[in-house]
Amino acid sequence: QTIMSENNQLLERLAATQHEIWAHWMEYLFSVSRANPDGSVTIPAEKVARWRTQMHTTYAALAESEKESDREQAVKVLSALDDSGRID
Repeated sequence: QTIMSENNQLLERLAATQHEIWAHWMEYLFSVSRANPDGSVTIPAEKVARWRTQMHTTYAALAESEKESDREQAVKVLSALDDSGRID
């Protein structure tokens, strides 16, 4: 029972962290996009081209600056694991 409770707590902490990562990304996405009168947004073509390339590139093949951005987000996950006592 205690293990299940600890696992559920960890699951919730990691889910909250993932939501924070997603919310941060969405805030950025909207900040670089154009708001349209109907409430939709238009993503600039150069961003679409860049992100399409990135999503089809393995982590190992990313530019160092792109890897650093991913590492910053991974630190958030490690922090959640550390807070749970799962990392020494």
